[in-house]
Amino acid sequence: MTSTFLNGQQTRRQAAMAVLVHAATAEIAGHLAALDVPAYEQLREPENGLVMLRGRIGGDGAPFNLGEATVSRAAVRLASGEVGFGYTLGRDRTKAELIALCDALIQTDAFTDAVETKVLAPLRGRIAEDRQQRAAQTAATKVDFYTLVRGEG
Repeated sequence: MTSTFLNGQQTRRQAAMAVLVHAATAEIAGHLAALDVPAYEQLREPENGLVMLRGRIGGDGAPFNLGEATVSRAAVRLASGEVGFGYTLGRDRTKAELIALCDALIQTDAFTDAVETKVLAPLRGRIAEDRQQRAAQTAATKVDFYTLVRGEG
């Protein structure tokens, strides 16, 4: 495989993960139900754990441990051999498994387009609408301050 192909696949997978982590479990499951999902096995059963969050003051200061966050992770393998990984904040094991399944499916030639059009595109649209709505609500509370310049003499 060429590095251009691998970079394109990596970019596609990253973009998919960025959408899936912002979607609800029921949304992902509902959109996946429209596909004829092939058989798969769990390589890593969905599990919960903790990750250490690191911080840095001012972007260039010394790193420090900020705290821990709960995450769920899963790994699945399709019958055709593609392996998908899913991580999400929180304790939603089902969501981690669905993300892993989507990750595996977008690596296949047979399902890449279907996952993009039937799962990711609707989720992207809904997420964009939510962001626009929040931005409009925030803009409605914006207060513009300005200073009047007094004329001297």
